[in-house]
Amino acid sequence: MATDTTHPDGTAAAPTRRGGWRWDWPVLAGCAIAGLSVGLASPPNTSQQAWGLCSAAGYAIAAIVAACSVRRWGRLPAIISVLGAGLVPLLYLTVIDKEQMEVGVIQRGAALLLKSGTPYNADPHTVPQFNPYLPGMSLFGIPDALFGDNPLTSARLWSLIGFLVVVVCAVRVLTKDRGPAPLATPGGVTPSTGALWLIACPVLILPLTIGGVDPPVIGLIVLALAFLQRDRPGAAGLALGAASALKWTAWPAIPVALALLWVTKGKGAAAKCAAGSVGLAALAAIPSALIDSSAFFQNAILYPLGMGEANSTAQSPLLGHLIVLLLPETGKTVTVALIGVSAIGVAVSLLVRPPRTTIAAADRLAIGLLLAIVLSPATRLGYAIYPVVLIFWPRFAAALAPATPDADLTIPRQKSDEPALSDGGTSAEAAAKNG
Repeated sequence: MATDTTHPDGTAAAPTRRGGWRWDWPVLAGCAIAGLSVGLASPPNTSQQAWGLCSAAGYAIAAIVAACSVRRWGRLPAIISVLGAGLVPLLYLTVIDKEQMEVGVIQRGAALLLKSGTPYNADPHTVPQFNPYLPGMSLFGIPDALFGDNPLTSARLWSLIGFLVVVVCAVRVLTKDRGPAPLATPGGVTPSTGALWLIACPVLILPLTIGGVDPPVIGLIVLALAFLQRDRPGAAGLALGAASALKWTAWPAIPVALALLWVTKGKGAAAKCAAGSVGLAALAAIPSALIDSSAFFQNAILYPLGMGEANSTAQSPLLGHLIVLLLPETGKTVTVALIGVSAIGVAVSLLVRPPRTTIAAADRLAIGLLLAIVLSPATRLGYAIYPVVLIFWPRFAAALAPATPDADLTIPRQKSDEPALSDGGTSAEAAAKNG
């Protein structure tokens, strides 16, 4: 049995079916187990432990509510998940003044940026003294550098705000001018509810809560994909440039986007995107590299690769880290070489079989980043935020955009040697098809 529903904003929802298997409450139950595992496995009195134990309760309540709800992937379970796994632990951690080390790194980088023009310590020796991020990341620490240390100036708060702003912008870009056509999302999930489910994902809400740096980066990549889906290459380039000014992990998105635009919209669109992305990223990085090239090289290049004077705390038991353990003398060189080989492989795939839709482009980017994460000598399981978001969100986003031929960039360019059909020819073909 199916029932039709109209959302309060006037958008028609897809029919809701009462029968069949549903995935919302099992997924939430799995999230509760994951949260509990994080809480029990984390060291005592850490932000990860507090988040894990609190999120387990939030996800469990959301799973019960979802199981009792007729509508799949409803708004209420998503809200409960965001509150239980996000807002409540965030407030608790703010009150007890506990946050991830990255928050302090960003805030010290902002202070150095205002003082010397570069966010990098010229002579780092210990882990907290290294700043592995690109100069744009220090912007989130500017309020702390200007107005002192308090909850309202924390880099954690401003990176959270930055992420929420770009996600809202992405949803607005996708849904602009879509009209009252029925949503093709699972269960007719609305754009705002879909965004809540995205935020509630453990790999995303954990760093948002404890002060991770990756959510603003993936948020800007999501915004860039939205612009690509709506055929706005210039805006997509600026979004990618902003992401690439924050962290190296955004840079692989640039060639993927250019390959997509080149094959579907032509070299003009690709050039427009390249100008915005590469130009903005270079504008953010070059001044710091020129002011103190040694500090830039030590902090932003060697340290992220696990080749700095101090070993990175990012040491999850993935392939790259295991290679370093097995080959103490040459392991890091081997892993860097493997990362280079995988990058070349992805680049060749972009040339041989370029993506023709935003979903295919996101999948290709997810594969490339997943290879880099697995092979890196200094990595965290938390970096799974990139492939997870890139795999699931673009598929949801594709159902939000207006149903126009170029909404998902699926129409290839007309080759120059193919004669264009005249209006009369098109009408004749239509008449023939209509019989």
